[in-house]
Amino acid sequence: METKAIVNDLDSRMQKAVENTRVEFTRIRTGKASPALLDTVRVEYYGNTVPLNQVGTINTPEPRLITVQPWEKQLIPEIEQAILKADLGLNPVNDGTIIRLPIPQLTEERRKDFARLCHKLAEEGRIAIRNVRRDANDKLKKIEKEHDISEDQLHTAMDDIQKTTDTYIKNIDELLKHKESEIMEV
Repeated sequence: METKAIVNDLDSRMQKAVENTRVEFTRIRTGKASPALLDTVRVEYYGNTVPLNQVGTINTPEPRLITVQPWEKQLIPEIEQAILKADLGLNPVNDGTIIRLPIPQLTEERRKDFARLCHKLAEEGRIAIRNVRRDANDKLKKIEKEHDISEDQLHTAMDDIQKTTDTYIKNIDELLKHKESEIMEV
C-alpha cells in the first residue's frame, strides 16, 4: 500500500518537472510571435506591479507581430517602458491606441545560443526528475529496512519507478526536440 503512495507522489512530482521545463521553453523567443514572450513583463498600475496581460489584450495578428491593446490609453507609456525594461530584444511602436511589437528575424548565432539554452533547461528538467527518483528509491529502501515490504516488492517498485523516470525523461527529450526545431526554423 505504501509503495503505491510513493509511486503516485513520484508521478505527480515528475509531471511538475516536465511542466516546469515546458513553461521555461515557452519563454524562449523563436522568431515567431507568441503572447508567452510577454509573460514576464510587469507593468506599474495604480501603485501595483501587475502582469501585462492584466492591463491589456495581447494578440498575434501576424506571425512576426505582437499587439498589445491597453484597456486604458494612459497606460501606453508605462507598458512601453515595461517591455523595454524586460530586455526581450523587442522595440515597441505605438500609434496612440495600440502597441505593436515587431519580432525581428533571429541570426544563426542567436539561434544556436537559444538552442544551447534549451539544452541546459532540458538537462535541469532531467536532473529534477532523477532527484525525484532518488528520493522515492530512498523511501522504498527505508521501508524495506523496517521490514514493511519484502525485497521482491522493493525491486518491483524500483523497476516501476525506473520505467516512470524513463517515460518522463523521454517527454523532456521530445519537448527539447520540438523547441529546437522551432528555433532553427528560418
